[in-house]
Amino acid sequence: MLLRAFENAVMPRRCVFCGLRTRAPERFICAGCAGDLPTIASPPPPESSPLTCDIAPLAYAFPIDAAIKALKFRRRLYYAPAFADLLCAAADGLPGDIDSVQPVPLHWRRRWSRGFNQAVEIAIPVARRLRVPLIGNVRRKRATPFQSGLSAKERAQNLRSAFTVKGDVRQYRHVLIVDDVITTGTTVQQVALALQRAGVNNVSALAIARAV
Repeated sequence: MLLRAFENAVMPRRCVFCGLRTRAPERFICAGCAGDLPTIASPPPPESSPLTCDIAPLAYAFPIDAAIKALKFRRRLYYAPAFADLLCAAADGLPGDIDSVQPVPLHWRRRWSRGFNQAVEIAIPVARRLRVPLIGNVRRKRATPFQSGLSAKERAQNLRSAFTVKGDVRQYRHVLIVDDVITTGTTVQQVALALQRAGVNNVSALAIARAV
């Protein structure tokens, strides 16, 4: 308690969106900005989807879209714990039998150039919240072009056979995929199909935002 009080006095937390100092129980987002976030409902996946559950609590709109781009492309890493908090809160709506968390992987070249994988940064606290292991069995085996600006058909073609699974994942009954944004759903669906081909029965997805 004394250490936390000292930390708050020396380096008080500030809202990642407006910069105002946050106060308990606020953490990285103040109450005012939290109330202004573009929340949306998560409908069940269509019958054709390989996903059991597909949750994204926010719309990909301002200020979330700008913050995600700042995290990914301008290394504004202070957004990561704020997004992780939002995902941990949304995780309460997930099925109760999830037993592992798999971040959407980056190709090694893109991870090397970016310096980090944003999906891993936001997935670590989610795995801790669910008390399940964070796994890294899914690999992106080819460097696909950026999905931004592509149509749904082009996204599907871009990601076909892009993912593979290394190691034995058959011990996991229900894997949760974590990503930053769900646009058409192609990325998480392709990761889910790779896991299912490797022997996983159920796969769900959790993301910060969804394009609507």
